Amino acid sequence: MGRATDDIEDLLRRHAPQVLGALVRRYGHFDPAEDSVQEALIAAAEQWPGDGIPDNPRGWLIRVASRRLTDRLRSDEARRRREETAAALTPADAFVAPPPGEGPGTSGLGRAPSEDDTLTLLFLCCHPALSPAAQIALTLRAVGGLTTAEIARAHLVPEATMAQRISRAKRTVRGTQFRQPDARDRDQRLAAVLQVLYLIFNEGYTATAGPDLHRTDLAREAIRLTRAVRRLLPHEGRITGLLALMLLTEARTPARTGPDGELIPLDEQDRARWDRKAIAEGIALAEEALAQGPAGDYQLQAAIAALHDEAGRAEDTDWPQILALYDVLVRRTPDPAAALGRAVAVAMVHGPRAGLAEVDALAGAGRAEQWHYRLDAVRGHLLERAGDPDAARTAYRAAADATLSEPEAHYLRRRADRLNGPDT
Repeated sequence: MGRATDDIEDLLRRHAPQVLGALVRRYGHFDPAEDSVQEALIAAAEQWPGDGIPDNPRGWLIRVASRRLTDRLRSDEARRRREETAAALTPADAFVAPPPGEGPGTSGLGRAPSEDDTLTLLFLCCHPALSPAAQIALTLRAVGGLTTAEIARAHLVPEATMAQRISRAKRTVRGTQFRQPDARDRDQRLAAVLQVLYLIFNEGYTATAGPDLHRTDLAREAIRLTRAVRRLLPHEGRITGLLALMLLTEARTPARTGPDGELIPLDEQDRARWDRKAIAEGIALAEEALAQGPAGDYQLQAAIAALHDEAGRAEDTDWPQILALYDVLVRRTPDPAAALGRAVAVAMVHGPRAGLAEVDALAGAGRAEQWHYRLDAVRGHLLERAGDPDAARTAYRAAADATLSEPEAHYLRRRADRLNGPDT
């Protein structure tokens, strides 16, 4: 029974954005459509375990959700002034899935609902009028299916605050035509979608604040959504590269923390605990991504992650090749994380003093203001390797004081405490 319930939950999670997209495309009402889809999902969760999964689960969900939406629009005449229009748009039973063998036009949606609606919904949630924080929240709510409470917990804000953020985002995109962007701006909009998915993954893999280093739900949700996008656009190297990067990075999760949740850095991890299945898939995808066109940011980052994961021991890492890839990457992107990663690679190839010079240049250029604690953390590590424990201890403590992540702060303070010398 437990396995069957899990299968139903996975099925509902997969179909939810498609159903929402179908209703928004047809009716154009984001808020009531989302509420209606949620009611249909609840009804399915209650009925399917006993009655069995319908032959066409997506058609069942669309039919139930459309009826709930029609009822909601009819009762909302004073606010929407749409009762007659909503009633005339589509008969109540027009969303019943077509019998086997009939064409897609019989669904009552103009075309059969498909996963294309998931991509269109992602484009809507990542509308350029929204801030990155609003894009992430709306994507997790509408496409990821997370509740407002779950999203609020992930971002360590009150539920009421997150509800307001999501409501403002919905108001901003209200009236936007539900369609994929024109060819002229599709590239830019797809880049925004991928950036949002990457931000969700990064927040899951290394939480920026709070007591936990890793938030499994966010990381896995980002991977799931990226897989969905790749199914729709399998020949886009950026998407393949992003999925490869996520898998290769997430594969290290079992070895990133100790028994008490303490952070274990990459060079000290027990690599036998890494997820070899995920690594194999990630390496294959990274190779495929590089073959799908000019190497972009995600493809290059995936290639770097693959070199780390292929090394059986930390000392076997191909740092010269990693540095060569970072050289290409930093010429393409102003991302301070890439520049800081290159500084580490320089240190591993040319020595800690060379790496320190790169870190100091980054600090002097002001390129990594938001990453100042990471600059101090890297500086502490390189100073320790260079044989300057006093300066290393100062840098570690500065980094610990600046980070909002409790596991990172504990790790940095332990590094400082391990160094001999008077307290400062």
